[in-house]
Amino acid sequence: MNAVRQTASQWIKKLRLPIATKLTLSFLSIILLSSLIFTLVGIQIINNRIIEEAQERVRNDLNAAREIYRNNLKHVEDAVKFTSVRLFMGDILSGDIRQEYLDELARFKENEKLDILTITDTRGIVVLRVNNPAITGDDQAGDEIVRAVLTTRLPVSATTIVSAEELRRESEMLEKQAYFKFIETPMARPRLESVETAGMMLKAAAPIFDAQGNFIGVVYGGVLLNRNYDIVDKVKETVFQNVVYEGKDIGTATIFLDDLRISTNVKNERGERAVGTRIQEEVYHRVIIEEEPWIGRAYVVTDWYITAYEPIRNINGKVIGILYVGILQQKYTDIQRQMVLVFVGITLAVAAFSTIFALWISRQISLPIRSLVTASQQLANGNLEAKVEPTSRDELGKLAYRFNQMAEALRQRDERLKEFTKRKIMESERLAIIGQLAANVAHELNNPLQGIVTYSSLLLEKDICDEPALQNIEKIAIQANRCREIIRGLLDFSRQKKPQKTLTDINTLLRRCVSLVENQALFHNITIVQNLDESLPMIVVDPSQIERVFLNLIINAAEAMDDGGTLTLTTSYGLNAQSIEIEVKDTGHGISIENMQRIFNPFFTTKEIGHGVGLGLAISYGIVKEHNGEITVESEVGKGAKFTVSLPVVTKVSEENGIQIADFAH
Repeated sequence: MNAVRQTASQWIKKLRLPIATKLTLSFLSIILLSSLIFTLVGIQIINNRIIEEAQERVRNDLNAAREIYRNNLKHVEDAVKFTSVRLFMGDILSGDIRQEYLDELARFKENEKLDILTITDTRGIVVLRVNNPAITGDDQAGDEIVRAVLTTRLPVSATTIVSAEELRRESEMLEKQAYFKFIETPMARPRLESVETAGMMLKAAAPIFDAQGNFIGVVYGGVLLNRNYDIVDKVKETVFQNVVYEGKDIGTATIFLDDLRISTNVKNERGERAVGTRIQEEVYHRVIIEEEPWIGRAYVVTDWYITAYEPIRNINGKVIGILYVGILQQKYTDIQRQMVLVFVGITLAVAAFSTIFALWISRQISLPIRSLVTASQQLANGNLEAKVEPTSRDELGKLAYRFNQMAEALRQRDERLKEFTKRKIMESERLAIIGQLAANVAHELNNPLQGIVTYSSLLLEKDICDEPALQNIEKIAIQANRCREIIRGLLDFSRQKKPQKTLTDINTLLRRCVSLVENQALFHNITIVQNLDESLPMIVVDPSQIERVFLNLIINAAEAMDDGGTLTLTTSYGLNAQSIEIEVKDTGHGISIENMQRIFNPFFTTKEIGHGVGLGLAISYGIVKEHNGEITVESEVGKGAKFTVSLPVVTKVSEENGIQIADFAH
């Protein structure tokens, strides 16, 4: 959202429009984009939430359908177990098949809604078929249900596939009930077969024992699911409560044999049960092939449903069919549409109100800004008396107040700047005159002074026996050399040389300066501490000039510690690693505040006459400035002073048009 707002703001800034129009367009663009994003996200959340709710419901509905299915299978098992304990079972298995036994079993089969009820001996050979007593003697030991009972002698129940031949033995009616001719179904998988003759059956079997507990046979029974709608209608009635939406059942249930609907309350175009139609290919692959449940949207015969499918397995765990429940998607689609319309309506109403409010806000902001623009134009034209009348106590009112403060500050600064410029010009003229005077004096005195130095040196080389005369000549030579050094300082100050910069290691340069002075008498009672950062890079400076600065600061620090002390030299990175800082700190008598303000002025010194002319710090200051650096001082009387030299981290020097150009390291 921030990126969109920034893009819109940048686009609007390019337009040459009044601030009120720009503010209005900015607000409108944000409102429209926010509303659009909010609407799209909201619609997506609503849709996802409704679909998730439907899928969660259909998952629970599948659990209920599974329980109904299992209860029907349990009912078949209970009926078969009850039959196995009938007293006349021993008579039947011994060959005494009376009509009254047949009538009793037939009534029981009808009452329990069983489609088959058959008795075998201990080898699995059929002794009696209640549906068709005339056909006996066939071997059922190969039947997976009967075989399990013969092996374990325990009751067994499961869903199983019954062949057309077996159904024919029981009843021709069951054979016809199981028969299906495939009906062309959209999105179903291609099949070479066109009919299904086998049936899917809820089947149970139980062992028969005589009075002494001896195993004497097996009784089995079952309910054919093909075209048996008791389970699916029970699911519809119990789970979906037969609710109808726009003429269609809101919920449906189906039992599949492989991919074929053999029991369902899904309706086709004619309003009839859609038995004989087949499952969507994608669902078939997931449930039958991959043996995984399917929860999601699927096309069911004529409509889209939110569906749940799970595999039906036989006694061996093989997938032989599918149990399905589904909820008509159209209901949830209509709910989605209604919620989206309400959501969009609310969003549009909020956007309209926000637009009106944005227009009002734009006007409230633009009027004070116009006043500020007018006053700023007057200020730019030189009218430093321009003022803005604050109209509120908010940020714009504060801005007007600050503008007035700024105007007043500019007026005062203008006056101070004029005064400062005037003083600076006078100071520059004074320094120029001093420099010119120093150069002239040095030039005029240098030649005769050179003669004095030369002749005094020649006299010292002669063998003079008069001791007082020799001492006087030595004094002349010493003072003449001192004058020559003063003149050299004057020349250096008046015409400072251009730095000859090279890559230099500041730490090495500082150590060399220490080695030059540490053995001098001035440093005998001084402890020199070096805290040098070895990670500092080499930088571009004039090593001879910077060495002169370091020596000057070190010697000055030593001279400030009359009775000895500690001289601390520190190197480190400056702010943001864009500079290197060199600190020279002493524990001497310090510098007073009034002297600190003049310490870098030429010819200013606090030393006694004969110990300097006050050019050392002035020259050092000029050298550091020539290197685009800074030199500062901190001091407290009685506690010493700290001079800090800051040099930029420059790592490359090139010559272009005679001017040195430095590349800054990052």
